[in-house]
Order: sequence, then structure tokens, then C-alpha cells
Amino acid sequence: MDVEEERLKGQAEIWEHMFAFVDSMALKCAVELGIPDIINSHGRPITMSEIVDYLKTNTSSSPNVDYLTRVMRLLVHKRLFTSHLNQENNQIVYGLTRSSKWLLKDSKFNLSPLVLFETSPQPLKPWQYLGKCVQENGLPFESAHGCGIWDLALADPKFNGKLNGAMQCMTILIINEMLTEYKDGFNGIRSIVDVGGGTGTLLAEIVGANPHIQGINFDLPHVVATCPDIPGVKHLGGDMFVSIPEADAVIMKSLLHDWTDEDCTKILKNCYKAITNKKHGKVVIVEFVLRPKGNGLFDKTGLILDMVMLAHTSGGKERTEIEWKMLLNNAGFPRYNIIQTPACPCIIEAFPE
Repeated sequence: MDVEEERLKGQAEIWEHMFAFVDSMALKCAVELGIPDIINSHGRPITMSEIVDYLKTNTSSSPNVDYLTRVMRLLVHKRLFTSHLNQENNQIVYGLTRSSKWLLKDSKFNLSPLVLFETSPQPLKPWQYLGKCVQENGLPFESAHGCGIWDLALADPKFNGKLNGAMQCMTILIINEMLTEYKDGFNGIRSIVDVGGGTGTLLAEIVGANPHIQGINFDLPHVVATCPDIPGVKHLGGDMFVSIPEADAVIMKSLLHDWTDEDCTKILKNCYKAITNKKHGKVVIVEFVLRPKGNGLFDKTGLILDMVMLAHTSGGKERTEIEWKMLLNNAGFPRYNIIQTPACPCIIEAFPE
């Protein structure tokens, strides 16, 4: 490669990075319009006319065909959809790919709520403050909205709904991984408390697959007040920074990445107190373990989500194995196992002294 070709490749890379948000916005457009579901409902690749006819019938609007054609052209280029010329009618037809199949609303594994949350105005606004906060040691979300993400969720029901939808679809993915990759990890456990368990979705699946376990869904009082009844699960309100209910095991899913090292140490020390009277007590942490130089399927995802934690939380972050080891040691957990799963999160088992 000569010097001029190398120089031009650098320019092309900057253009791509600069307008990376365009891919996200085009994806958001397709999800909002329900394009993956429209194609899927036909059971075959379909023409632009069929997509437009469906939108006209079901939304009572007149879509701009030129706009949508251009959006789909980009998304085909990004391999979110396929397109090819139908020789019978000489029209382009659009189909689903392995990526867009993850956007089907009727699918158990549906990432559409997460796409719509992360591309909505409120979660996007903090990114505008990233440089300023790096320079001045501020918090991007609070700089953008005047409060933290959880305070905004309490004050804004619509935002809270989108946030809960995003978290729910991630929980379903993680549950699937846990029940497959960690099914033996629940052997010998008679009781388990899910710290920050929300509405109890994770525990419902764990207890359903392991009826010998008594589950305790532990979250803030206003959260558990609206939880549905779940066989084998008790809902309990409280503050994880004060105390955590006793159990054979404590599980925390996508929780510690929301908090600073100091806060995580407090939470983990309360976990230590909750299990130390149990013979085989342990803490199960479902989080990313960053590999900055890794080339695994989800290694870049981990680095991206670390930036999301920077933008959206008050000091939260994803952590490397060295950072997890230090955190666990400081809280009284000198022994740990990291269980890699095929999908993004890892499962960390931590044991007390």
C-alpha cells in the first residue's frame, strides 16, 4: 500500500466514524416503522410497494417512498436487510438477515426496545457533554438533565417505560444464557436473593427451573410494591447499601456496573454479611469482563457499554478481570471463578474467606 492510499483510507475512516450515528438513526427508523415485522408477516422477501401498502393500511398515513427507499438502501448496505431483483416482476424485494431477526417484536429474543431506548432523545443528550465532563470531571447525564438516570425515571413515566423495556429485553437474553450455561450452579442452593431484581423476572425463571430454591426479590420499596405474585418468590423492599437479606446465594445481574468502586464495595460487603452464615454461600455476578485487546464476538460490545456507563450513570463502568479481582478482594471475596458464555455477559462466582 502506497503512502497516498494509506492517507486516503484514514480520511475514509474519519468519515465513517463521524457519521456512525446515521446508522443508528436509520436503524431506529426501521424499528419505529416495524419494517422487520412487516417483512416477517409476509413470510418471504417483499417489495417496497408491499411495505408501503402495509404502512398505509395500518397507520392511515402516506409514507414517503423515496425516503424509505433511501433508508433501506443504507440498511441493506449495513447487512440489516437483504435486497435482490425479482426476475418475475423486475422489482427489488427486501428480506430479513440474522441481524434484523433480532428486531422482531413477537420473538422471545427481541432487541427492539433497547434500540428505541438508546436512540431516543433523552439517552442521546448526555453524549453531547462527554468532552466537557472529561475536562471538568462532571457527570454527562446529570449535566444534560439536571439529575441522575434513576431520578429521571421516577419523574418521567414515559422515560421509565422505555428504560424498563430496554432492561427487560436484556434480562430475557441473560436468563437464557444463565439457564443454559450455569444450570449446575444452582445445585445445593436452597435460597437465593436477587439484589436489584426489579419485577422478579430473573428469579421467576431460576425458581421455575429449580423448584427447590426459595427466591427473594430484593429492590427498592416502590419497585417491589407493584411486582406480580410469583410462585416460590418473595418480594422484599429495602436498601442494598444498608443490608441485604440472608440467603445461600446472592445474585446481581447488570447491577454493579451502574456504581462506582466505592459503592460496589459497600454492596459486596453487605452481600458478604448475607451469606457468611451459610456453609456454601456465594455471590453470583452477571456482568461484562472487559478484554480491551480481545477479538471475541462481544469484546467490542463491552468497550461500547463501558462508554454507555460513563454517559448514563453516576460513576458506573464495565470492568476488566484485574478490576473485578481488586473489587472482590476488598469486599472479602478472595476466590472467584469467571464463566464465559457464548453471548455478552460473563458469570462471576465469588466466594468468601
